[in-house]
Amino acid sequence: MFDLIYAEEEVLDHPRTQSIRARFADAQLVPCKRYGEVFNRSAQNFRLQKQRPALVLAHKSGHLALPTPPGYGIGSQSNYYFSHMLNCLYDCRYCFLQGMYRSAYMVLFVNYEDFQEEIDARIAASADTPYFFSGYDCDSLALEGITDFTSYFLDFFAERPDAFFELRTKSIRTRSLLQRKALKNCVVAFSLSPDPIAKALEHGAPPVARRLCAGGRARDAVAGHARALPRSARRIGRARLAYWPAL
Repeated sequence: MFDLIYAEEEVLDHPRTQSIRARFADAQLVPCKRYGEVFNRSAQNFRLQKQRPALVLAHKSGHLALPTPPGYGIGSQSNYYFSHMLNCLYDCRYCFLQGMYRSAYMVLFVNYEDFQEEIDARIAASADTPYFFSGYDCDSLALEGITDFTSYFLDFFAERPDAFFELRTKSIRTRSLLQRKALKNCVVAFSLSPDPIAKALEHGAPPVARRLCAGGRARDAVAGHARALPRSARRIGRARLAYWPAL
């Protein structure tokens, strides 16, 4: 999948970096000081890069779990989002990521432990049940086979039952969810559009029918929470359907 991997010198010896390098042993590795040297440089061709993106492995510093924009939430006053990746494997033409960054390369922040430390601080400071959303600057599950993101964070939230964790995705990569015990505080949100719009604009994403099947498997395997569904469908568990209008 990746023929070219950039890696910050700071993370070259990180176990997550080593695991990814072993997976793509034939890929060219290019060390860099900071990922911005590659990701933020001028005169990049986003459309050309999107056809064959490189992977950039980096360390995320600063604020790692941020308050969500107004109206972004599913029931709590304490809502936060965090992004372990920048950019998405899919090429949905209406997505804000199409024009947000200069580069179409995929950036993976390998220091999951630092994200978890800040999430713990947010939990401790929250007056009510906090919700943490993944999938704002990327798709939560699309590269799960490479990142092991959900496996790592599901273990983390399993030990914090008073905080909720949402995975937002168009992916059908649900194996990491189906192979473990259900978590009552995990919500899996599958993004859907009408089929004609999905075919025309959601390039590279799985067909809507396959997403619905993946949602059904998640529903059957993990009982938990759902919202914005008819009363007769509320027993589907912690699978949630998110409908995105294209205007």
